[in-house]
Amino acid sequence: MSTNKISRRLRIKKGIRNKISGTSERPRLTVFRSNKAIYAQLVDDTTGVTLAAASSVKLDDAKANIETAGKVGTTIAEQALAKGISEVVFDRNGYLYHGKVKSLAEGARQAGLKF
Repeated sequence: MSTNKISRRLRIKKGIRNKISGTSERPRLTVFRSNKAIYAQLVDDTTGVTLAAASSVKLDDAKANIETAGKVGTTIAEQALAKGISEVVFDRNGYLYHGKVKSLAEGARQAGLKF
């Protein structure tokens, strides 16, 4: 991966993080995508605590494809609803809202999260 691609994503990520922040009532749903897996976390930025986490590594089907990303979104939404969280702020973490990131967001919405 080229340095320009990484620095571009980090620059975009910095701009996004300046605009959004998670609270305990409405935490930030952040996404990290690697070549082998996709991860999602609910973060309360006021206290710096991770409230819930889900990843494709913990699922039976550990491939990083669009279907698995949707399952990760459903899993994180179920964990959030179990903790009484129904609204979140979506942080795409500098990635384009396309493919796996979009599938994760749609899976979370279908499971009951509002963003």
